[in-house]
Amino acid sequence: MPALCRDCLTTFETGKRCPACGRPRVLSHPELFDLSIAHMDCDAFYASVEKRDNPDLADKPVIIGGGRRGVVSTACYVARIRGVRSAMPMFKALQLCPEAVVIKPRMSVYAEVSRQIRAMMEELTPAIEPLSLDEAFLDLTGTARLHGAPPAVMMARLVKRMKDELGVTGSVGLSHNKFLAKIASDLDKPRGFSVIGQAETQAFLRPKPIRMIWGVGEASQTALEKAGIRTFEDLLRWEQRDLIHRFGGMGERLWHLARGQDKRRVTRNAPMKSISNETTFHEDTGDPDILDGHLWRMSEKVADRAKAKGLAGRVVTLKLRKSDFKIVTRRQALHDATQIADRIYRTARGLLDQMPPGQSYRLIGAGISDLVPEAQADRGGDLLDPHAATRAKAERATDAIRARFGPDAILKGRALR
Repeated sequence: MPALCRDCLTTFETGKRCPACGRPRVLSHPELFDLSIAHMDCDAFYASVEKRDNPDLADKPVIIGGGRRGVVSTACYVARIRGVRSAMPMFKALQLCPEAVVIKPRMSVYAEVSRQIRAMMEELTPAIEPLSLDEAFLDLTGTARLHGAPPAVMMARLVKRMKDELGVTGSVGLSHNKFLAKIASDLDKPRGFSVIGQAETQAFLRPKPIRMIWGVGEASQTALEKAGIRTFEDLLRWEQRDLIHRFGGMGERLWHLARGQDKRRVTRNAPMKSISNETTFHEDTGDPDILDGHLWRMSEKVADRAKAKGLAGRVVTLKLRKSDFKIVTRRQALHDATQIADRIYRTARGLLDQMPPGQSYRLIGAGISDLVPEAQADRGGDLLDPHAATRAKAERATDAIRARFGPDAILKGRALR
């Protein structure tokens, strides 16, 4: 059976220890050198960078987040053992792990490390699909002749370089499609390397819970469980047409995933699906002026990003996190796409006005989705708002002034609230 030493990268036949260096970090699998779709996910990325830059933190529980009123961005594995998880309210995380060191995120530093990792990936293949700063899919099909080694060896070399040169670790999943590569990378974290071959796909998936499917959130999982679907084996009992009738487009996707089928390609320039911005308050607030001021500033940021990327959105989204940490999301489709801050703000404000009175919130966010090229945006007038075109024209003029004299050259009064 093909085997690979993950420390010295020697390839050999099956054995518990590497014949070259004698170490036990050996990976073996019948299809090890035949698979070429990989998913690499850094291990507790933000926390790993902080520990790298401050060795005194090496054995301490580290939480990256925004203070007691915020939520956990990520936590090191020492803190995770205590039950700390991403997106957990900070006060709860500190109840579980009171000795944790809390660090405010340094996004510019993380982005630079991410850029360095991406450069290492580029040396392996041009077919890279980033999912975030710390994870990506790679398609290494046809690269064995170029590198003189199969994809499994190249991925082991990548994570070894990350550790040796950048001081951060990563876990790798290798399989025959993206769906299974993503699952594999989560099987043995941290510093893991897992393989799911074609021959074993059905047997591997059958007993697994459907929550392993990337993108199946709590609401979807609840709906599936109501239909008696808790495992992949349960999914296999359903006819394709019945799943589609019950769950729509998600049903068709689930039918294929239950069989380990995923025809999605690793796409270097995967289309952006949404643009959003949000903020967490130091204290819960229901003050209309405070909420309104934040909503305008976020609408401006969303619009600026959309304009910078030449995109516009057909759907405006309002996101709220209530005092009990429950998230409320409201969406409204527009009659035509927009990248104008004024339209984003007015639509989001209308959604906010529909919320029950007397509510307090710890987070507010705004965004646009169903993105299209900017050429398709803001082309017609609005019969219900005859002054919309005038405000859009004024906003374009404001953009030009800011581009010349700086972002603070012109501010709206509501932005100062």
